[in-house]
Amino acid sequence: MKNLFILIFLVPILSFSQDDLLSEIEPKTTDNQFTTAAFKGLKIVNFESTKLVAKQELTFIVSHRFGSIENGFDSFFGLDDAVTRLHFVYGLNDWLNLGVSRSSFQKIYEASAKYRLFRQQEHKFPFTIVGYNSILVNTALEEANLPKLEFKHRLRYTAQLLVSRKVSTNFSFEFAPTFFHDNYVQQNNQDNSQFALGLGGRYKLSKRWSLNADYGWHLNRASNSPFRNPLSIGIDLETGGHVFQMHFSNAQAMNTNGFLGQATGNWSDGNIYFGFNLSRVF
Repeated sequence: MKNLFILIFLVPILSFSQDDLLSEIEPKTTDNQFTTAAFKGLKIVNFESTKLVAKQELTFIVSHRFGSIENGFDSFFGLDDAVTRLHFVYGLNDWLNLGVSRSSFQKIYEASAKYRLFRQQEHKFPFTIVGYNSILVNTALEEANLPKLEFKHRLRYTAQLLVSRKVSTNFSFEFAPTFFHDNYVQQNNQDNSQFALGLGGRYKLSKRWSLNADYGWHLNRASNSPFRNPLSIGIDLETGGHVFQMHFSNAQAMNTNGFLGQATGNWSDGNIYFGFNLSRVF
């Protein structure tokens, strides 16, 4: 298993050999001394970051989250149980992104808006603040199992305030107060409206590599809930034109309502999921 992990992390080094275009990706500051590049990916790991797609650019993100690695070769360390999310994000202007996605986890369709409210500015404002809202449709629910099912029961909503600070060239952090609402919840006694606090950070290891992590603290989870708070750790590899993110998480879902409300894995017993995000700008 150790050799498998080593091989996984060596693949990007052997696969990506493009010229260094980081000067185009990571300007230090603008003319107005706004701080840039707190995060390189649109997500830290699971949580949205304060990064936005540039004006009139289209970004396509392919995300895979494999099954639990605890089953070993029986499921080929989770590769037999993968879920996929395809996500398009368009920069409508300098401060507003619009996105649509489809995830094979519960066959979820999602529409989202991400908008910058404030930017960190040297000697003036200490944080970048971004809002994020989404509406999701769970198409996996079946009337055969839920006779009283209506379309409204398929709907889910998310509202987040993303607050980040780039402390130094190497270190950035973010906290993300989050409200999410599921019109239908699976477990008894769980409120439809749920609250969480996300914490995340990025530490730059070298010119191309960074270590990322985030954690979601669920604030009103039902006492009998089988779900856990999501903890995720990953590495970002920057290459010309895109960012390749590799990570481990105890949540297989990639939509906010899913990873915050339905994380089932347990780091202590090896019930975790390997995954990656690959983004491309057009």
